Amino acid sequence: MANNPISMHRIRQLLLFLDRGFSQRAIEKETGINRRTIAGYLKRFGESGFSFRELLLFDDSELEVYLNADKPPREQPDPRRSELEALFPYMLSELRKVGVTRLLLWQEYIRDYPGGFGYSRFCELLQEHILSRGATMHFEHEPGRVLQVDFAGDMMHYADTVSGELVACPVLVAVFPFSGYGYVEALPNASLPQVLRALNNCLDYFGGSPLSAKSDNMKQWVSRISRYEPKFTDMLQQWANHNNIALLASRPAKPKDKPSVENAVKITYQRIYAPLRNNTFTSLGQMNHAIRQKLEEHHDRNFQRRTFSRRELFTDKEKPVLQPLAGTSFVAKHYTRGKVQRNYHVVVGEDWHFYSVPARYIGKKVRIVYCTDTVEIYHGSRRIALHRRSYKKHGYTTDREHLPENHRHMRERLAWNPDYYLSKAETYGPATREYFQRVMDSKLIIDQSYQACRGLMRLATGYPERIEGACKRALKGQRFNYTAIKNILDNNMDLLEKKEAPKQYTIPLHDNIRGAGEYK
Repeated sequence: MANNPISMHRIRQLLLFLDRGFSQRAIEKETGINRRTIAGYLKRFGESGFSFRELLLFDDSELEVYLNADKPPREQPDPRRSELEALFPYMLSELRKVGVTRLLLWQEYIRDYPGGFGYSRFCELLQEHILSRGATMHFEHEPGRVLQVDFAGDMMHYADTVSGELVACPVLVAVFPFSGYGYVEALPNASLPQVLRALNNCLDYFGGSPLSAKSDNMKQWVSRISRYEPKFTDMLQQWANHNNIALLASRPAKPKDKPSVENAVKITYQRIYAPLRNNTFTSLGQMNHAIRQKLEEHHDRNFQRRTFSRRELFTDKEKPVLQPLAGTSFVAKHYTRGKVQRNYHVVVGEDWHFYSVPARYIGKKVRIVYCTDTVEIYHGSRRIALHRRSYKKHGYTTDREHLPENHRHMRERLAWNPDYYLSKAETYGPATREYFQRVMDSKLIIDQSYQACRGLMRLATGYPERIEGACKRALKGQRFNYTAIKNILDNNMDLLEKKEAPKQYTIPLHDNIRGAGEYK
């Protein structure tokens, strides 16, 4: 009989042919079983003491016992292997350390166990153990039960139109394991308030809340890491209570505790990052709009080897069992205090950004209330300023109405440019505009002409009805500056242009006066 045993259903086929009286040659032709193998099984059938028909009545396990009754017992496991397997947990922890190799571990092993395995067999057994630890388990997910959340490892970018710098944005990914229906959003930063704002948007997108939300031990999620009793951040707990959601955290360093979102991140790279890799975005909103379009396309695409999409599965099976949304979205507000500086600004330390208040509150102590979108500043019970929150570090957000009068005028002057001066001059007439243009063209650097333009604007304000005539007269000269216009106005030279030349005297018509026609 061959060394490799044949399957049980072929043994039953062999018994059936033998019971019907087929020869070994005929059985070999019909079944493809070698005659030597047939002879070996025929001997075993005879030694069992049962007829072919009786053997056919046994089930597979009983039949195997009778056929293998005289086989020698299995070999005892090699004790060296048991010794080595007991060392595997220690070896795996050592392999994570810098500089530790399998060769070093084998050398230490063979030193303590001189009769142990050679290096090649040692590596084979260690690799088998590593692969067995990496086996995956299939889970059956209930619809709407848990939402898995994580950050994508790579960031997306947009180009700031003001500074021209490339701004990196972390990307939050959330997914329902049952349907694979998910949500993706790029954030200005990875702070907890931004995460909560994105989670609010996520629930609005789904149209309902899950029973629980699970993430890894990132600092925005967990304030104290524990395998059994993790402590969640206070603000996240407030968000969860507001939406009636139970918080969960995966075990430390166990990404397979949330495999669905790990796979969702991979899909995000393939179906959002990759198609948008050559796009240039100029704002966070523009980038999120493009992300949403690609996300919708992903949801509408059928699963591989399936006839339905994630959207269809979510709409039919998962969305109906979600909890209803809370009446209002959760708003995380922070409270702090500050003192108005001499530049009539207060600082929000979390972002290190400065916000203006009316200048009369310089030196006063104020209360600052801010959330992800707005910053409110109170003096006593009175709100004295309201700003849209900015996350630009060391930046300033200033309301023009908060500036003192002299600062307001200075800021206006600093904002003036050639187009501003020309548009103002044009309101007085074409000659005034042309004269302003000549003044600017007369300087090598246009900034040198702004002082003269400011003086001309002051003259135009003082003589609004005469400035056009003064400029018209000055355009006849060769020098174009503030002094030329001032001299014309001071000496009333522009008024001479308006005086009409006296008419030549003519004799009035009269019946007693003969004209030239009388002498013809």
